[in-house]
Amino acid sequence: LVNKNKKKQCNRRLLCTNQSWQYICNFKFRKSAEDERTGYYSCLHEKRILPCQVGFQKANLFQSYFESFSMTTCAQAIQRWQERDKERRESEQKENLREKLEVEPVKLTPVEEITEINLCFQTPPIAKLDNKALGNLKKCKKLSLSTNMIDRMVSLTGMFELEILSLGRNNIKKIEKLEDVAGTLKQLWISYNQISSLDGLACLTNLTTLYCSNNLIKSYSELEKLQANEQLRDVVFCGNPMYGDEIGGNREAVRRAARVEILRRLPNLKTIDGQLVKREEIEAAQIEPPVE
Repeated sequence: LVNKNKKKQCNRRLLCTNQSWQYICNFKFRKSAEDERTGYYSCLHEKRILPCQVGFQKANLFQSYFESFSMTTCAQAIQRWQERDKERRESEQKENLREKLEVEPVKLTPVEEITEINLCFQTPPIAKLDNKALGNLKKCKKLSLSTNMIDRMVSLTGMFELEILSLGRNNIKKIEKLEDVAGTLKQLWISYNQISSLDGLACLTNLTTLYCSNNLIKSYSELEKLQANEQLRDVVFCGNPMYGDEIGGNREAVRRAARVEILRRLPNLKTIDGQLVKREEIEAAQIEPPVE
């Protein structure tokens, strides 16, 4: 990378490499109905690079390749978003000029005034969260950080109005440090990570929605930890090991049984895996013996 020409070539290849690495990190290569329902439709699907062009054996190669670059910081990602937002508003302003409407000069939106920000799929990806940079988003209600390489959560001190936090398609292993947004957070989207426990959610008194599909939750008993979240109504857990074998012809039967097990532990739910809870499922959850 010392040679400038080589560095330019590497930069041109970085986008494709980033997409390939995300495939390897998440171990999920196909677009599914659950992705669309939970808002996790990723840019990494068929129109980009395909898994057959990558191969798991190249995982170490891609990891070493990324270590040669400086990862995107949260501050840099926020600045990029501000610039894109300014360009969008300038484009809208040109339309107003054509209609002979009065317009004001376009300026960058101050960080403190941002109410919704999308920091998904950064190139290079975000690897570490910065609570100082994120803490400046004082009026932000929705923070999207999916499809990066984030490995751990940080405290969100200063985000006094955060309601939706999206962290899907990262490398997070543990849900933690949500105490600072415990009173405001309503939705947590954290599918396609490496989470094996549902600890760390009891403090979220207003949580209504939890998308936690395609993680490493092995036991239905983990769901009992969500009984403290009395407002919880919408969950997605498909793709976790506790569902058992979903690949064979018994996939529908497995999912029906899983829905009953989830309802037995969380009877106040209205939606499971994107489908409304049925009366017969509620009755079955009250009668059938539990499965661990």
